[in-house]
Amino acid sequence: MACPESSATSQAPGAHSAKPEWFRAMSRYELPSLRRALWQMLDTFVPYLALWAVMVLLIRRGAPYGIVLLLSLVAAGLQVRIFIMFHDCCHGSFFRSRRANSFLGTVAGVLTFTPFKDWRLAHNVHHATAGDLDRRGVGDVTTMTVEEYRAAPLLRRMRYRAYRHPLIMFVLGPVWVFLISFRFFPKGAKRPERTSVLLTDLLLVAIAGAASWTIGLRTYLLIQMPILLMGGAGGIWLFYVQHQFEKDYWARHEAWDPLRAALQGSSFYKLPKVLQWFSGNIGLHHVHHIRPRIPNYNLQRCLDAFPVLQSVEPMTLWRSLKSLRLHLWDEASQRMVGFRDLKRCPPLQLGAGG
Repeated sequence: MACPESSATSQAPGAHSAKPEWFRAMSRYELPSLRRALWQMLDTFVPYLALWAVMVLLIRRGAPYGIVLLLSLVAAGLQVRIFIMFHDCCHGSFFRSRRANSFLGTVAGVLTFTPFKDWRLAHNVHHATAGDLDRRGVGDVTTMTVEEYRAAPLLRRMRYRAYRHPLIMFVLGPVWVFLISFRFFPKGAKRPERTSVLLTDLLLVAIAGAASWTIGLRTYLLIQMPILLMGGAGGIWLFYVQHQFEKDYWARHEAWDPLRAALQGSSFYKLPKVLQWFSGNIGLHHVHHIRPRIPNYNLQRCLDAFPVLQSVEPMTLWRSLKSLRLHLWDEASQRMVGFRDLKRCPPLQLGAGG
């Protein structure tokens, strides 16, 4: 892919878009539905627990482990769906009740090895800063600009290349994120976040202990680890393609427009219906970023109601694979480019890129 010529998409400093009428009209989809929420819990948690029971029986009876792995793949898809409920609870959108959101978020967080309040804080920062080049680094996929990469020392460039490699990102990434990183609270974390991390860790230890006493630690690990690693890889992939595509949106803070960042900098990931179900509609990410308090079960209805949301160019499953070749934001052309494109990207001119 050649480095494109500088585009006309940059904004004048401070030129934030006024909220249009359709933005205000979207608010009616923010109202949670107890019926939809309970049904989603039923159609997700029941089959997830049933699969666990079947896999335990298969292992105890000496069935081929390949069958267990196939079932764990389905369970991993359900774990992704559970994480979307967890995500909605972090936004306070799954239920009307704050207490209900907190309770389900904590439970779903334990099932996905993710501390509720700690992740909620980082994710809210992500929503407040997505697409802002001057406020990167919390709750996002680390992204360097072309000029930053060119100016970086060799060791930092090597670390960045390793971080962006698919093997590191999607194979080792789930191990680091869900098994290691989330077990510790970040430096400077406040009491609610620290408590959330410690509570999640204690509950995970308790579950592992109970499993050792009942089904056996080996059986627990043979089931839990594939589910967690495959589900984690799927979750990281979804998060990656939501904000890593060629015609993405990034701007310096003085020109950053939150509505444009949501509409243009969040993908419309048009998945096959079965994958859209397992991923809890989170592929409609531009809708979610415009109105984060819309619960996942209302996202499709909201998309269908507003032509402006449907006008965003969709990303298909096949096309999304191309995002693996994109690693850097080029402020001159206002596009994501790959390492191979560096020689074709001219130096950033003073004032370019917003």
